Amino acid sequence: MNRWLAVLLLAASASTMAATRVVSLAPSLSEIVVELGSADLLVGVLDGGDRPPALKDVPSVGRYGQLDMERLFSLKPDLLLLWPGSVGPAQREQLKGLGIPIHVAEPRSLDQLIAQIETIANQLGRPERGVQRAAQLRMRLEALRQRYRRDPLLSVFYQVWDRPLYTVGGGQIISDALAVCGARNVFADLNVPAPQVSVEAVLQRNPQIILATEQAQLDAWKTWPVAQGRLLLVNDKGLERPSGQMIEATARLCELVAPDR
Repeated sequence: MNRWLAVLLLAASASTMAATRVVSLAPSLSEIVVELGSADLLVGVLDGGDRPPALKDVPSVGRYGQLDMERLFSLKPDLLLLWPGSVGPAQREQLKGLGIPIHVAEPRSLDQLIAQIETIANQLGRPERGVQRAAQLRMRLEALRQRYRRDPLLSVFYQVWDRPLYTVGGGQIISDALAVCGARNVFADLNVPAPQVSVEAVLQRNPQIILATEQAQLDAWKTWPVAQGRLLLVNDKGLERPSGQMIEATARLCELVAPDR
């Protein structure tokens, strides 16, 4: 079957069941809806950081871990977009009892993220936009993989916080972004998303590069014999928001850790 005919048929079938009143329960999911040109369908968002301009007038249903259930229910949504970490376990159980369709998104790789964008587009009744966006992102991602492929891989410690010391585990999408850049997360063997580690454990794994989002965190490593002076500051927060923009955030990460490519 012709690809575009398949998309049109999918769009026709989706039009009878597509969501029209969507509440997004994570900033990254709100961003995906905006990237799909579908901000008009959002009737509520969970706040966390700055909003895209297209969402400045959309009602808030709370902030991370502080969901206003009464406000959410008053908006009469017919689809909830949920990242599990944005809502506490008790409220997640409450959401299940509301009888509102829920799309749970927790991508562990960039490929899963792109597939998720297509799925959300389908649920919004705009599958052709999902196909187009996904094709663009896959092409860009494959170009990055080809450009930054290397053997052996660079060993990297990605610091999330310092008191106590947190990093990312192997099932976290940032680990996959590092892999695209020809790098290996030295704590990829840990399965939890944000494991707490010790300075001694970092020294034992002896990363070639240490990454952090705050200069003070990097400066603290200057007294330790690690990373051979490659203490690199990640200047933007794009890696922390798994939406389509994360592909370009990964490109910036690659330029940072492997400027020789």
